[in-house]
This record gives sequence, structure tokens and C-alpha cells, in this order.
Amino acid sequence: MTPNQEISYRKLTAFFIPLGVSASLTSVTHVIINGTLSRGDHAAFIIACYAVAMSLFGILERPMIVFRQTSSTLVSGKDSFKLVGKFFLYVSAVLMIVSAIIAFSPIGKWLYLNIFGATDQMVKVIAITFQALLLVIILSGIRGLYQGIIIIQHATNWLTIGVVTRLIGMFLAAYLFIHFDFITSVTGAIIFLVGMLIECLVSVYKGNNILNKELKDENTLTKREVSKFYFPMMYYFLLQTVLIPVIYILLAKANEIEISIASFALAFSITNLILGFFMYTHQLVLQFYKHHKQKVIRFLIIISILPTVLLCILCYTPFGLFFMQNMMGADLELSTATISVLKFFIIKTLVYPWVDFLNGFLMLSRQTNKMLFSQLGNIATVIMSLLILLQISPQLNGVNGSIAASLGELTGFIIVCIIVYRMSKSKKLIENEKH
Repeated sequence: MTPNQEISYRKLTAFFIPLGVSASLTSVTHVIINGTLSRGDHAAFIIACYAVAMSLFGILERPMIVFRQTSSTLVSGKDSFKLVGKFFLYVSAVLMIVSAIIAFSPIGKWLYLNIFGATDQMVKVIAITFQALLLVIILSGIRGLYQGIIIIQHATNWLTIGVVTRLIGMFLAAYLFIHFDFITSVTGAIIFLVGMLIECLVSVYKGNNILNKELKDENTLTKREVSKFYFPMMYYFLLQTVLIPVIYILLAKANEIEISIASFALAFSITNLILGFFMYTHQLVLQFYKHHKQKVIRFLIIISILPTVLLCILCYTPFGLFFMQNMMGADLELSTATISVLKFFIIKTLVYPWVDFLNGFLMLSRQTNKMLFSQLGNIATVIMSLLILLQISPQLNGVNGSIAASLGELTGFIIVCIIVYRMSKSKKLIENEKH
């Protein structure tokens, strides 16, 4: 499709739905792994060790995830891909050195004990599990690098194909581990590694085909441009990682600590599951907005309502309680508390697709440094509002967390709106001066 050719809603849907499906299916990864680990002897210990290793992995993987956006925004052909690829190698080398120091030195033991609250008995198991996850970090980056190419060519169905084959491979690996009765924390890491390897191979296969046959460089890309785009995005993602642990720490000051943290954690995971489908709205801007503004905005107006509708069904119909008790396995007290927390996450579901969409403008303009302002505003609002709420109404327990998280998201939205508005205004002034 040529840039100026009119795009249909059907093509926008064909582009966006596979992205959403692949993001949603990715969450099944952890269901497979936790379902396998829960069958082992001393399941609680096994899952706890795996969870600590995965928490550390989640932080270190963030710099790799950014390469999907970097590739889909900056790459236009082989030369620009090689440059981004070289940059990826530099980042990977630094990340592997840091990861290896944590994995094979006493620093790791100190982190597990003092930062993640592990016991002495857990340390050795966590260390071996994290060592097995090291390769997954690199594979995640390679996958993202080639998925960016696939997105540029609008072949997003291949992202879904990659995730589906990944899940099939993980199911088979999990079945073999259960069959041979080899279930430890490392089992979870190996299953994850198998899945990531399969998805990575699918992405590399399709991405290379596109790169060799269909993409030609339009502009010269420099190392400075890559660096200027990448690092603010990386900091943005790392700040996102910090936000939820901060909320958990503050919720420990609520009247009922256990129900506060449990209801918030459950509500947050459900909200993320719903919003996961809409985490690629920035790609609508990157791939289509320049030539199809009105169609893209109308399309987003329609799809942005869907997560709120889904959450309202859970919060205000009998299905919500049924879902919590029968599908999530929560008892009546936790189910009721979680639904109360979810009601305030409705604000977040209304705002989130638009925050991601507006971030797409900043990526398109290569002004990713400005994304940090909205994220910093988000975190500051969450901390301040949660401290105030816990003083005024500690009896609200986990609800305080969802109010604070939603207010933070709203603040981030307002900030990014102001930034994009000012950028648009400046752009129009420059264009008027030229004419």
C-alpha cells in the first residue's frame, strides 16, 4: 500500500488486532509456567524462588524491550537496520556484564536477601534460576529488533504466529518436565527460554525476509539519532517498572495489609490483562497517522472504549463476582475487595490507550526525552496522592492504590497532552513562517 493511498478501517483492524492478540497471549506464558511449578514438591518454595528471579529479570529485560519501538521507528532499510543492530550489540554487551556480575558474584546474593527479601535457603535456587534466564534477556532483544521490521511492513499477523508457536513449544516442554517429574524453579526458566527461542526464531525468519526483499533506506540514520531515541525510552520503561513496587511498599501502611496488597495485586493484574490488548496504540501513529490522520483518530476512539466497557462488565454485573471466584480462585472477601479496587481502575482504562497513542507522536517526532516528563509526573502523583489517602482513609485498603494509580495515569495524560499540543503549535508556526 502506497503512503497516500486511502486506508480502510478493515486494514487498520487487520494491522492492530494481531498486535493486541499477541500481547494478550504473551500473558499465557506465566500461566503455563506457574501451572507447571505448582505441581512440584514444595510448590510454594519453587514458585517463590522463580518469582524473585523473574522480578530481577523483568528489570534487566526492560532495555531490550525498547528495541521493538526503536526498530519500528528508525529502521527503513538494511543500512539503518545494521546501525540499530550495532547499537543493540553495545547495549547487550553492557547488560550481559551487569547480569553476569549479579548472577555469578556475591552481589547477587546481597540483592536477593536485602532487596527482594529472600531467605538463605532460597538464595542458591534463585541464583541458578536467574543464570538460566540470562540468555532469555538477549533473545528478547533480538525478537524485538526483528518484530519492529515486521510491524513496519504491517505483517502483524506474524507476531501472533510467533506467540502461538511459542506457547505450543512451552506446553510441550512443560508436559515433558511433568512427565519426567523434574520440577524445580529452574524448570520455569527453561520453559520460558524454550518459548522465547521459538518466538525469536519466527521473528528473525520473517524479519529477514522483509529486510532482504521489501525495505530500502529512505534517509541516513546516525548513531546520535539512535542514542537520542533509545535512552529516554529505556528510562521511561524502567520508571514504569519502579511504580508498582512503590505502591506495594506504601500499601503496607493500610489498615489491613494482606487484603490491601492482595486485592490491589489481583485488580492490577486483571486491568493489565485487559489493557495488554491496547499496548500498541502508539504503532497506529508510527505507521499510519502521517497520511491518514482522521481515520486513525476515529479508529482509536472506537477501540479505546473497549477496555473500559470490559472492566465495567466485571465491576457492575454478576459476572464480575463469578469471574473472581471461579476463574481467579479468590474467596468471597478477596473477590469483593478486588472488585472495589477495579472500579477505580476504570479511570486508568479510559486514559491509557490515549497516553500510549500520544507517546506515539513523541516517538514519530523522535522526541522520546519528553516522554519522561509524563512518567515522572505519574510517579510523583501516585506517591503524593497515596500518602495523603493513607492518612485520610486507611480503611479503604487496596482502593487507595487504584485511586492513586489512576490519578497518576491521568496526570501523565495531561502532561503528554500539553507537550504534544505545544509541539503541534510550534510546528504550525514554523510552517506558516516558511509560507
